[in-house]
Amino acid sequence: MTGDLFSSTHPPLPPTTEEDRHSWLRLLRSRRVGVTTFHRLMAEHGTAQNALAALPEVARAAGIEGYETCPPGVIDAEFKAAKAAGARLLCLGSPDYPRALTDLTDCPPLLWAKGDLSLLTRPALALVGARNASSLGTRMARALARDLGAAGQVIVSGLARGVDAAAHLASLDTGTIAVMAGGIDRIYPTENTHLAHDIAERGLLLSEQPMGMHPQARHFPRRNRLISGLARAVVVVEAAARSGSLITARDALDQGREVLAVPGHPFDARASGCNMLIRDGATLVRSAGDVLAALGPVARPEPTTPNPAGLDLVARDDPALAPGTSIAVVQAAGRRRKQAPSPANASNDAPPAPRDTAALHREILSRLGPSPLAEDQLIRDLAAPAQEVAPALVDLELDGRVTRHPGGLLALTVSDVRA
Repeated sequence: MTGDLFSSTHPPLPPTTEEDRHSWLRLLRSRRVGVTTFHRLMAEHGTAQNALAALPEVARAAGIEGYETCPPGVIDAEFKAAKAAGARLLCLGSPDYPRALTDLTDCPPLLWAKGDLSLLTRPALALVGARNASSLGTRMARALARDLGAAGQVIVSGLARGVDAAAHLASLDTGTIAVMAGGIDRIYPTENTHLAHDIAERGLLLSEQPMGMHPQARHFPRRNRLISGLARAVVVVEAAARSGSLITARDALDQGREVLAVPGHPFDARASGCNMLIRDGATLVRSAGDVLAALGPVARPEPTTPNPAGLDLVARDDPALAPGTSIAVVQAAGRRRKQAPSPANASNDAPPAPRDTAALHREILSRLGPSPLAEDQLIRDLAAPAQEVAPALVDLELDGRVTRHPGGLLALTVSDVRA
């Protein structure tokens, strides 16, 4: 069942009764009915009830015998799950539906939302990037989200680990929207469960997928078009040459949104996608000021937090406690602080297990790149005791994985980056 989008330039009239909303959801959840087919059927038949009645004959004409629409009980169960989760259904054409999505050719007819719907009426910017972000990448994401949020922008991202999580955390107090690939009650990745709960209380969760749907690979590209669609522009912090972040950037271009990118070291694969975007015409971003300048003036409230030092990339406080620190790092910091030996009995503690040492090595390597990073900043980003990190760095130096530069700076070796 494929075809052109609805021919009318106006969206269908939103459902006004519980029965209408039930029928809309039942039509959309019926087998082989996607967004495009939904809009076509609504344009041809006027109402969801009429479209449901016509679906078996439409399927038969397409060579599908024995077609059955989605059972009403399935929709009853979805509404029940949504009520239990505290989610609200947003219908295309209704006042609370995000206006920014209505100009998309494949706008979702229905969205599940949980949180502060007023965020959908404010100017928004999307901030996306690598899941395996470097320490510099997450710090940049935190700084951009914090300063753009203070300038009145709502930060939109995808709730993934790495850059997404850092952006959400840094903008919790100023406004953030997380667009989910699965059902709104299925948090992925699970390490961001606490973050998702915080966003539901202080920001907004959105999803077009059914309640209870576990995200699958095909859902993420569909999710990405909503991230870019909700925003005036997309800022890419770190992205490999082939990554979901570049899919979001392409969606933004197709939707007429601006694309901006943070440059990175040429040897860092995590920056190759951003460097390609800049080469092809994307605006280069060094700070939130560059983003705001590229977009032009916009009415915005006074900053919610003072920033007398101006825009910068370095967290002013301990990153283990800073709003932009990932949930995983905060949790790891709590565990390490509980396990850290006191000076009185430090000599009696057993050496770390090989598995813990290997995990620390991986975490250090994931946070370093070809651009030098201060050792003390790395230790703060890891939220680990210096007496644990120092010997791990020596091991990595001896293995040729890490290079120490003058001034207490560390970087991945060139051969290790290229590998």
